[in-house]
Amino acid sequence: MKLFKKKTPPAQAPEIVSAGRYHALSTRLPPAVEPFEKELYDRLRYAVPVIDAALMKIIRLTGGFRVICSDERYQEELDSFMENVPVGIAGRSIGFFTDNFLDSILTYGSAAAEIVHDENNERIAGICLGDISRIRMTAGKDPFTRGYTVVSEDGSEKPVKHPERILYSSLAGGHSLLRGLPSLSSILLRIYECIGQNYDRAGNVRYAVTYRPPAGSGDAVYSRERARQIAEEWADGMNSARYGQVKDFVAVGDVDIKVIGADNQLFDTNVPVRQLLEQIVAKLSIPPFLLGLSWSSTERMSSQQADILTSELEYYRRLLSPVICDVGNSFLASEGYEAVCRVEWENINLQDESVLAQARLTNARAAEIEARLGI
Repeated sequence: MKLFKKKTPPAQAPEIVSAGRYHALSTRLPPAVEPFEKELYDRLRYAVPVIDAALMKIIRLTGGFRVICSDERYQEELDSFMENVPVGIAGRSIGFFTDNFLDSILTYGSAAAEIVHDENNERIAGICLGDISRIRMTAGKDPFTRGYTVVSEDGSEKPVKHPERILYSSLAGGHSLLRGLPSLSSILLRIYECIGQNYDRAGNVRYAVTYRPPAGSGDAVYSRERARQIAEEWADGMNSARYGQVKDFVAVGDVDIKVIGADNQLFDTNVPVRQLLEQIVAKLSIPPFLLGLSWSSTERMSSQQADILTSELEYYRRLLSPVICDVGNSFLASEGYEAVCRVEWENINLQDESVLAQARLTNARAAEIEARLGI
């Protein structure tokens, strides 16, 4: 009988250098989501509605899921927990958690949450969504463990006591999906601001009434009085139109009426605005017509667009699946069950039902012919 067991040595550090991407210019973003960067992306979604709409479309199109337990005896309890787990102050259910978790991943590039335990009942009390701008991830004792620190308002950092309770996920590279859009969005907002200013100047129709008294009539002496009378009558005629009454303007002499700004046409902004929106849509990987942008004569989603969007949604699902499994496995472990769980996602249906039915029919016919020929 051995009195001292041989300790398992910790994992060795990798000999290769970790790959990282950086930009040599001064415009590069910091590796972590700083408070000012978080505010930048929040204001970007607030200022450009098409960006906020695209992110919400991605979250909704990601679809629903069901958590399957490896032991069917605990499936009912697992379903009840997933449907009623508290999330923050106002949320409930694992679906509410994944929507907000994915929203943080898309907006800030990463997301963090904590599984809160009830020490008295030794059960999971709920899930708390964290502010990713105040969370720093650090390396652990070996290359495959990590720790977390929380930055307080005064700038001091405090390590997290239970890093195993932290749920963390990020996009490839850890950068926000909105990275690169602030510069384009600033130009787009500048164009919209100029459009509003031009309509303030020329869009609201204003008139210039000029009275020229006849030569030798002697009215030049009373030009100020005549101008005041014309102004009063013109204002009365314009104001009466508000109440549905039409009054004609009658004057004696040479009276010239022109519209101020009628000769200056407004700039056509369709081309620059579309070019900027194309860049934004390309970055977000959303078909334009889903955002109300009619750039094509066809209204149906092509199979190529559907395949590209499906691959994007599958990528986001791969980011969420481990996090969901961590929540389910933590619940099973807290209950003392020796079981694990997996995530079963709903099918992504972006095509017409008639097209899918035709595809199934064609596949069935091909399978029948192959079986008949013994292929």
